[in-house]
Amino acid sequence: MSTLHDAAPTPTAPAVPGHVVLDGTPLTVEQVVAVARYGASVEIHDDALARMARSRAVIEALADDTVPHYGVSTGFGALARRHIPAEQRAQLQLSLVRSHAAGSGPEVETEVVRALQLLRLATLVTGHTGARPVTAQTYAAMLNAGITPVVHEYGSLGCSGDLAPLAHVALAAMGEGRVRVDGQEADAARALADAGIEPLVLGEKEGLALINGTDGMLGMLCLALHDLRRLLTTADVAASLSVEALLGSDAPFAQDLIAMRPHPGQAASASNMRRILAGSPLMASHRELDEHGNPACTRVQDAYSLRCAPQVHGAARDTLEHAATVAGRELASAIDNPVVTSDGRVESNGNFHGAPVAYVLDFLAIAAADLASMSERRTDRFLDVARSEGLPAFLAHDPGVDSGHMIAQYTAAGIVSEMKRLAAPASVDSIPSSAMQEDHVSMGWAGARKLRRSVDGLTRVLAIEVLTATRALDLREQAPATGTAAVHDAVRAVVPGPGPDRYLAPEIEHVVGLVASGRVAGAAADAVGPLD
Repeated sequence: MSTLHDAAPTPTAPAVPGHVVLDGTPLTVEQVVAVARYGASVEIHDDALARMARSRAVIEALADDTVPHYGVSTGFGALARRHIPAEQRAQLQLSLVRSHAAGSGPEVETEVVRALQLLRLATLVTGHTGARPVTAQTYAAMLNAGITPVVHEYGSLGCSGDLAPLAHVALAAMGEGRVRVDGQEADAARALADAGIEPLVLGEKEGLALINGTDGMLGMLCLALHDLRRLLTTADVAASLSVEALLGSDAPFAQDLIAMRPHPGQAASASNMRRILAGSPLMASHRELDEHGNPACTRVQDAYSLRCAPQVHGAARDTLEHAATVAGRELASAIDNPVVTSDGRVESNGNFHGAPVAYVLDFLAIAAADLASMSERRTDRFLDVARSEGLPAFLAHDPGVDSGHMIAQYTAAGIVSEMKRLAAPASVDSIPSSAMQEDHVSMGWAGARKLRRSVDGLTRVLAIEVLTATRALDLREQAPATGTAAVHDAVRAVVPGPGPDRYLAPEIEHVVGLVASGRVAGAAADAVGPLD
């Protein structure tokens, strides 16, 4: 599943860590993004390597045990009752990885694969998997060399780990399969040799340790959290532009009114909008009295898409915070089956089940769809002479000859419609697998894949609103607020102002780039101070 548009602009790198040390303490979302998206290097602390060596000794002590131990001396999944003799255990791990590297479909994005690699490595260094230190060091070396295994769209059910995606990574570490280096596809063995990395030969249990985790869905959740934080602030900026350019009122955003319903996200969004709209001459002129001393404007209340923006945006913010809490817990987890406990036991467990992550991935897709839906409704109001408060039809230079932003709204509507379909939860589905041994799965990988499309869609819908609202501000021919003026100027730096119809698609893409990079939100913040 590709993004909504394969040519989506790459966000500009913010100030992110250039080097991440793995010492067994939980990674942060920012560290995951730094390694996955911006190529930060990784290093394994000596204490973590020592911890791995101690747990590895536990696994090796079981190698000659006559009692069967899952993943060490047995088959896998529904084949777990098959005892594997010692002379076949190396082949057992090799066969596991080869057979599970069964993905299909388009390639998954490099940043997702790097996140998946990093998060599996982070679990290895906890010392709870029993993997050897050299295995972790090989993964770190691949990340630092920019060797990205080719992983495919389909193959994970989000339970027993993201099996096929993780198996493709393990396969590449063994010198088999395909990878990408600097964007070019290559044979894994050749890429490892060129980087001076010795291919892994897996020991007991290591095949399981490399494929049994929620790393793919968690990596995509971390990337989405990073992007949605920026987009939620951008949504407040876009809504402020629309309120002002549609001659709306900021009165419903007053702090005392918002405090009557004390949701923290609502308060943050309303605060942003108050600051961005503060001192607007355009809105002040809208409140002028007529010659009889009565309000010149007879509109008592704005439409919901304007008046209720803090409520909807705020609900999305609160959803994001819940998802961030889940991500934080998952980043603090050591997920494998079986695991080596702190007191040296080797125990089977169910921590690989993706339900906690799958639920919030679905929840975020719902929130993103609703934000985009509200944004598109604001865009549409600008184009309808019955609702635009005196603006020309479709914001056209010469309506009838020119169509203005008529079809830009079609584009937004098409994206929103798709986002509504993507909001249907993946986590309510389950198809049993492995001869009914794995009879309930989370489908969290699928939830993460559709959320990536939703994040891309929200970026584009907000960009169309910003592009439309700044055009409307120009047509008002009155000074906007300081905050909205700064955003207007940022847009005008890449897109010209109103005039006869032009080729519109490149202009939309320019503003998509501004939104994706954070420059729309940044322009407002530079003018009015930090935004939530």
